[in-house]
Amino acid sequence: MNKNNNPAPQHTSFVFGKKNYLVMFIGLAVIALGFILMAGGGSDDPNEFNPAIYNFQRIRLAPTLVLIGFAIEVYAILLNPNKRK
Repeated sequence: MNKNNNPAPQHTSFVFGKKNYLVMFIGLAVIALGFILMAGGGSDDPNEFNPAIYNFQRIRLAPTLVLIGFAIEVYAILLNPNKRK
């Protein structure tokens, strides 16, 4: 039996490296920008139709930015920060 009951000190570290977190924050910013561009386009009067809700920004650009942001997040998770060139 071990007389020393003190457990060995454990070295704790983050799961991801600094580069991973940087890429993750960039991805979150792109996703947030996409959702911001999707917002709005409504009408103040519910009886009046506003065709601005179907413009290029809300139908094509914003969802594309959100998907690109999700792709950046997947890349950030899979990125190996310890890989040497």
